Amino acid sequence: MKGKVSSGLCAGLAGLLLASSPVLAGQEEAAAGVLNEWLGQVNGFLAGFLFFDVWPGEGQFPFIVAWLVTGAVYLTVKMGFINFRLLGHSIAILRGRYSRPDDVGEVTPFQALTTALSATVGLGNIAGVAIAVGIGGPGATFWMIVAGLLGMTTKFTEASLAQMYREIRPDGHVMGGAMEYLSRGFSELGWKGVGKVLAVLFSILTIGASLGGGNAFQVSQSLSAVKQEITLFAQEPWIYGLVMAFLVGVVIIGGIRRIAHVAEAVVPTMVAIYLLAAGWILLANAERVPEVFALIVSSAFSMEAGIGGFVGIMVQGFKRAAFSSEAGIGSAAIAHSTARTPYPVRQGIVALMEPFIDTVVICTMTALVIIITGVYDQNGQYAELIAANQGAALTAKAFGSQISWFPVVLSISVVLFAYSTMISWSYYGERCWTYLFGERFSMIYRILFVLVIVAGSIGSASAVLDFSDLLLLSMAFPNMFALYALSGRVKRKLGSYLEKLRSGELDREVGRA
Repeated sequence: MKGKVSSGLCAGLAGLLLASSPVLAGQEEAAAGVLNEWLGQVNGFLAGFLFFDVWPGEGQFPFIVAWLVTGAVYLTVKMGFINFRLLGHSIAILRGRYSRPDDVGEVTPFQALTTALSATVGLGNIAGVAIAVGIGGPGATFWMIVAGLLGMTTKFTEASLAQMYREIRPDGHVMGGAMEYLSRGFSELGWKGVGKVLAVLFSILTIGASLGGGNAFQVSQSLSAVKQEITLFAQEPWIYGLVMAFLVGVVIIGGIRRIAHVAEAVVPTMVAIYLLAAGWILLANAERVPEVFALIVSSAFSMEAGIGGFVGIMVQGFKRAAFSSEAGIGSAAIAHSTARTPYPVRQGIVALMEPFIDTVVICTMTALVIIITGVYDQNGQYAELIAANQGAALTAKAFGSQISWFPVVLSISVVLFAYSTMISWSYYGERCWTYLFGERFSMIYRILFVLVIVAGSIGSASAVLDFSDLLLLSMAFPNMFALYALSGRVKRKLGSYLEKLRSGELDREVGRA
C-alpha cells in the first residue's frame, strides 16, 4: 500500500511539474525579476537582524560569524582538543569495530555520517571555495582551514547533544536535532520557555535554509557549471530545474532510510572522482605547491589593503567554512540523531570527521587548484564569473585548464554533489517542519521543496548566494546558545566514555578484549 501511495505521489509530482513548464518557459524573465526582487528584500531584513558589524575599526566582521568562531574556540579548549586526539578512534568506529546488532536507531553510524556529509560535501566545497578565493584572495584558504579544524569540536558537541536528547517515536522514527536539545535540554536547566522559543526559531530558520542553501543555491551553482557544457540549459534553465525536481522528488518521498542508502552509495564515489582529479593536477604542479602554500599564509596576514582588507579575508574564509562544514549550524545534528549507537558521544566522535573531510581536505585541494591555475584573478579573463558569484563555473574553468576533458566529468560531479546535498537538506527541513506542524503535514513540505528547485534554476546566482548565506548562518544563533549552555553535560559524558575506552570496557562489550 505504501509503495502505491509513493508511486502515486511521484506521478502526481511529475504531472504538476510538467503542467507548470509552459508557464515557466513563457514567463521565465518576469518570474526571475520578481524572485530576485523578493530575495533582495529578505536579504536586507536578515542582514540587519544578525549580521551587524561587531568590528570596531575598518572592515566588517558580522556578529553571526564572530558568534560561530568564538563558540568553536571555547568548545575546542573545553573538550581538551578532542578534534585532534580522537581522529583515530573515529576511524575505528566508522569501520564498525564497536557496532552491535541491538543498538537503537534508524541508520548505521557510517550512514549517518555519509548523510550528513552529502549535505556538507557539496557545492560549498566546489563553488563556495572558488567564491571565497575569488573575493578574499588566496589568504581566505588559511582561515577556512582554521575554521574547519575548530569546527570539528563544534560538530562533535552538537552531534552528541542530538543523540542525548533525541526522541524515538512509536513508529520507530527518530526526532532529533537542535530543536530537541534546545527544548528538552533547556527545560532541564529550568529555561523551558526560552528553549521552546529558540527551538521554534531554529526550526523556522532551518526550513528557510533548506529551501535556500540546501536547494536553490545547489540548483543555481550546479546549473552555472552544467550550462557550460549543455547549451540548452543556458537558454532554458527551467528545464534543468524540472529534471532535478523530479529526480529529487522521487528520493525524498522515501524518507531517511532511502536518503541514507542513496548517500552511502553516491558520496564516496563523487568524493573519490573529485579528489582524484584535484590530486592529479596538484601532482602535475607539485613544484608549485610549496609556493602556493606560502602565498596562502602570507596573504592571510596581509595588510596591503589595511586592517579592513585583513578582516575581509578572514571573514570570507570563516563564512565559506561555515557553509562548507555547517559546524555550529545544527543541521547535521538532525542526521546524526538517527544513528544506532549506545553512547551519544560516540556519534559525536564520528561527526568530528565531517569538517576534517569536507573543509580541511576537500576545500583545501579545491583552493590549491584554483590558485595554481590563476583563475581567481579579479582582473583576469574570468572576472565576470567572479563578479557574478558563479563559483562552480569558475572551478570548472580551473580544472579544465589542466585537464581539457574534465569539465564534462566535473559537471557530472557537480550535479551529484548538488543532488546529494538537496536530498539531505530536504530531510533536515522536513524534520523541522514536522516538529512545528506534525508528521501528517510533512508531505506539504516535500512538495514545496521540489517546487523551489525549479525557482532556483531561474534566480540570480548572487541573490541566491546571499539568501543562502544569511539563512544558513542565522541557524547558528539559536544552536550555539544550546552548545554553550549544555556543553558541560557533553563533557561529562565524554569523560565517562574515555574512561571506558582506556580501561578496555568498550572492547569487551563487543567481544574484542
